[in-house]
Parts: sequence; structure tokens; C-alpha cells
Amino acid sequence: MRLNGLSAFPITPATPAGKVDVAGFRALVARLCAAEVDSVGALGSTGSYPYLTRGERRRALDAALEEIDGRTPVLVGVGALRTDEAVALAQDARAAGAAAGLLAPVSYTPLTDDEVYEHFAVVARESGLPLCIYDNPGVTHFRFGADLVGRLSRVPGVVAVKSPSPAEGDVGGRLAELRSVTSAGFSIGYSGDWNAVEALIAGGEAWYSVVGGLFPRTAMAIVRAIREGDVAEARRLNARLEPLWSLFREFSSLRVIYASASLLGLASAEPPRPILPLAGAARAKVAEVLTGLGLDTEA
Repeated sequence: MRLNGLSAFPITPATPAGKVDVAGFRALVARLCAAEVDSVGALGSTGSYPYLTRGERRRALDAALEEIDGRTPVLVGVGALRTDEAVALAQDARAAGAAAGLLAPVSYTPLTDDEVYEHFAVVARESGLPLCIYDNPGVTHFRFGADLVGRLSRVPGVVAVKSPSPAEGDVGGRLAELRSVTSAGFSIGYSGDWNAVEALIAGGEAWYSVVGGLFPRTAMAIVRAIREGDVAEARRLNARLEPLWSLFREFSSLRVIYASASLLGLASAEPPRPILPLAGAARAKVAEVLTGLGLDTEA
């Protein structure tokens, strides 16, 4: 599998007890298929994977795959604290029919490069599921250096990296550095919605998008502009979304997307506790931005 284009990451609606709302999740996934996203990212950070049991994660994945019915590849989060648990989740994903797994080095004790390398090598070997490296240092407190990404790119079955988009500086230089150390055919993609467009313009192959999980047509318009070589239009569309990016930076993308889904009647679930839903002035601010950008009409 070669990951490219828009990989859209929806929330996973669930009860306060952690039981997945299968019908609600399928409805969100159906929107992504209708918008013709390039892949669906199930059970990513936006999908609250660490808060769900193995059984509920399988229920969510099965629901997504049933809804998609082979139309769109599914990338699914398989991160866990223990290597054996990550192996089991990756085996579940392969058995269910997922195209690839998204593996973060989830940890309590800080990990070394060698420990992360071994973790990925074991999960790839024992599951047989193609893996995408999930570099999310804001959550895992582990950052993948270029050398480690290069080493992992030569592990059979490790096929891609999902990197945080550079906030500033030489985006092209960072991408060139990764290309120089990774194996042929290895996909380099980016998350962090408000900076991802510049990384795609520089040559990144995939956009792992939170906004794409709820507003796929909006995100696909940016991806299509880049594919067509219309950099000015891609930047214009991205700049137009700055009020939303500002909300993401202020409240976190997870809280804003849950609030947006609720305001638009797309999902009634709240974020998993202890994360509290946005309320009062913060929720009103989200509603104002959605209306001002016309994102309420995409629902």
C-alpha cells in the first residue's frame, strides 16, 4: 500500500462507558466515502484510540469496513503501551481487512530509539500488516529523528511516516532530508492541519487530516488544487480556514471537532473523559466560526 492524498480521520462516537456508537460512526465514515477521500484513518488520535478497549476498537473498525465496502482503503490506529498488545491489535486489523496500521510509540516510561525500532520491527513481523509510523511527540513525548525513520523504512512492512508538519523554516529541506535516508517507495506524509498545506506543496505525499474527518469536501478541495498545480488556490483555501486553525491551536483539534460534530448534528457523543466538551463561550465561538466559513453547509 502507498499512502497518498487525503487521509481523513473521523472521531469515534462512543458512550461515556466507552461503547462505540456503531451507527453514528458509520454515518461519519459514509460522508468521507461520498467525498472520495483517498483513505479513511480510523481510530487515530481524533478517533480516541487510547480510550477504547480492544473489543470496541474492533467493533469500530468492522463498522468502518462494512460501510466502506472496499471503496476506500482504511488506515487504523494500532498503538498500545505493550508491544504484545500492539501486535494483537495489528493482527485484528489485518484479519478485519484494514489496508495498513498507524503505530505510535505509546509509552509511560520514555523510550529510546532502539526500543522504538524493536517495537516496530516486532509488530510488523508478527502481524504482517503494513505499518505507518505515527510521529506525534505532543502526545507520546517521543520524536522520530531522520535517522530512525530511515532505519525503520528498511524494515519489511513499514511503508510510511505520518510526521508533524514543520511550523516554520525550511519545509522542503526537512522533506529532502527524510527522502535522502528512507527507502524507495516509502511514503512521507504530514499531520497538523494548519501547517500541512505547505508540506504538501513542498512534495509531501499524504495529508493526515483532522478537518478532513468531518469536512472532507473542504479538505479535498485543497488536495485537488495541489494535484492540479494550483499552489495559489491551495494557499488561498488554507488561509480562508485560519479562523478554524486558530480554534484548533486554542482549544485542541479534538475538542473543536467534537464540538463541531455536535453543533451540526453529526454526532451527539462527547469526548472521552477526562476530556471535557467545550461549553459556554468556547462552544459559541466554534459555532460562529463554522457559520462564518460556511462549514455548517457541508453537513
